[in-house]
Amino acid sequence: MDGGPATAGAYPDLMESVIDQAFAAALYTEGDAGLDTGASLLAAAPRADAELVRRGEEFVRRAWERGWLPADVVRLVRRDLDEHAAGLAAGLIAAEVRRYQELPARWRSQLDELPAAPPPGRPDRFSYASALLALYRLLLALPAIEPVGPPPGAAREALTRPPAAGEPRMLTRIRALLAKAEATGYPEEAEALTTKAQELMARHSIDEALLAARTHGDRTPGACRIGVDAPYETAKAILLDAVASANRCRAVWNSDLGFTTVVGFEADLEAVELLHTSLLVQGTAAMTRAEAGQRAGGRKRTKTFRQSFLMAYAQRLGSRLADGTARATAEAENAAAEAEGDTAADTALLPVLAARDLAVTETAERMFPRTTTTRVRGATDLDGWTHGTRAADRARMGGESRGIRG
Repeated sequence: MDGGPATAGAYPDLMESVIDQAFAAALYTEGDAGLDTGASLLAAAPRADAELVRRGEEFVRRAWERGWLPADVVRLVRRDLDEHAAGLAAGLIAAEVRRYQELPARWRSQLDELPAAPPPGRPDRFSYASALLALYRLLLALPAIEPVGPPPGAAREALTRPPAAGEPRMLTRIRALLAKAEATGYPEEAEALTTKAQELMARHSIDEALLAARTHGDRTPGACRIGVDAPYETAKAILLDAVASANRCRAVWNSDLGFTTVVGFEADLEAVELLHTSLLVQGTAAMTRAEAGQRAGGRKRTKTFRQSFLMAYAQRLGSRLADGTARATAEAENAAAEAEGDTAADTALLPVLAARDLAVTETAERMFPRTTTTRVRGATDLDGWTHGTRAADRARMGGESRGIRG
């Protein structure tokens, strides 16, 4: 009888000891041998599963403390492991964030887009334990990165900020226009739809800037991270940088971790995310059509053609975006002066935008005091370059129409 309570009390410690042994074998060594050893220990201890998952939630929590967001974690897990591991990570994330009464707005949207966790009924305990340990090894090794917003559990006022009037409706209209532009097979229609979306983005951004100047609000830029996935990630990063610059944002690419951090005001960050995604979809579709024509003509240099196409597409759009931004700023300044009349001197657009540009630059330099430039490998396929330039021209970013923003 005397031994009963001692045995019961020791049982959790025994399970924790098994987990500690498995972690020592798998998480702090390299190679598959350690994973196999740790998985074998865990497979033989089914009652340790609850504690094993709880430990995983702790690893996720440490990721938040190091600056990572849910989408960042899942994207890296998918890249370095596989889709199954991404599902496991999504399950841990969903369980961990239940601890918080409030979440930042960007977190909520990312949680809605998490992949589905693997269904119950594991194929076998060893495979399950092995997959979890590989995931935990990756989470344990996550480096500290620049935070791009408040972590979960921060003060309520830091998490929630009322949206600008009409913002949800405006974003819904922009998304709808860009979705139609991506879906149509007619370049002229895509051009018209994208141009209209640009005009709405420009108007919304200008209104936000003038409103902030009048009310002395929203003077602190924020940041977001956007995945830049292989293949052809250099061209994709250049395209994202062009879109960010046109929206008065700064972009810093982390090629090792596969994302770009974009610094800017919230309305401009939203424009960057929406437009970059749409242009990438449109560019990829145009590249696929052009490549099909090349193949029909007997050419097989698919990789070099795609690389050259996307490089030309990104560079040409960058040039047109810059021209369109200058044109749109001048048009918006005239319109703002006419609308404001005698009070225009107090909220003239150009000084307002200059102040916001300076705030973005200072924030980016504070977040990234040390950056380096990357040498871009030149395009080697003339046909790919030509087709990519034409595709960028058809997108007509900031040409005769109003630009991305003012």
